[in-house]
Amino acid sequence: MMLAAAALALAQTASPSPNTAPTSAAITSQIRFSFEHPQLNPASYILLIREDGSGHYQANPVPAPAPKDAEGLPPAPVTAASKGRDIVIRDPLLSAFFEIAHSHHFFAIACDAPESHVAFTGKKTVNYAGPDGHGECTYNWSRDQQLNQLANDLMAVAYTIEVGRRLAVEQTHDRLGLDAELEGLQEAVKDHRALELENISSELQSIADDETVMNRARKRAQALLNSGGSKH
Repeated sequence: MMLAAAALALAQTASPSPNTAPTSAAITSQIRFSFEHPQLNPASYILLIREDGSGHYQANPVPAPAPKDAEGLPPAPVTAASKGRDIVIRDPLLSAFFEIAHSHHFFAIACDAPESHVAFTGKKTVNYAGPDGHGECTYNWSRDQQLNQLANDLMAVAYTIEVGRRLAVEQTHDRLGLDAELEGLQEAVKDHRALELENISSELQSIADDETVMNRARKRAQALLNSGGSKH
């Protein structure tokens, strides 16, 4: 009887309650970046990047205007479908993101400079959450150039994903537009306005292998695949 009671007590000690909070080791640190600009398409998007490099991109594109009805009445509001995609961020960019988060108090700081009179380039919010801390700040432009660079790099990742989406559409519906799109992507890679091209490697490979696409566009796609242009 005493042995049974002792075994029960040991089992209760070893098995955590369902309500027991997870240990900090089970919590993955992550950076969340949101961007809003009503005059751009997409008008807003969110990038979620975890410490292991996995992440997700979610965009809310501007809806296309619906045609007027037979009586010439204004169209009913159209809700644009959000577009999501899992992504992967690699070093050295991944490490740079989290190093900035740690050196800037997990973004629990005042980062905007409203008195600077800098033109509006979009509402940017960076958020950090992890076992070691959490914080958030919102800015159009910051006097801290590391924060500006962080936003630029995150926007460059988002730009790459959006170009990949457009390439997939154009390959099906507008093959003649592929060359100009790919040329623009090549220029963006040179200017560091496009990063982490591995995330659209399937779209680029599909174009490079497509014999119905003009040869110049296929060569541009292959060159982008070979360039390692995603490096920070």
